[in-house]
Amino acid sequence: MKIPKHYDLGIQPIEVIDKWGLDFYLGNVLKYIARAGKKDNASELEDLQKAKHYIEMKIERLKEQK
Repeated sequence: MKIPKHYDLGIQPIEVIDKWGLDFYLGNVLKYIARAGKKDNASELEDLQKAKHYIEMKIERLKEQK
């Protein structure tokens, strides 16, 4: 499988997500951190804000479960 340039880690985030068994929220955190500032001239800040958003969503889901 060809790895896109914005994931220059030698492995695609989906492979890590699957191996680690991450859910939707944490999978997106990993994806946005891995590509921060590298995809289609996206700003690093924008990607990190998206990762932060998914972390906050995960925290809220965990709070709701208690």
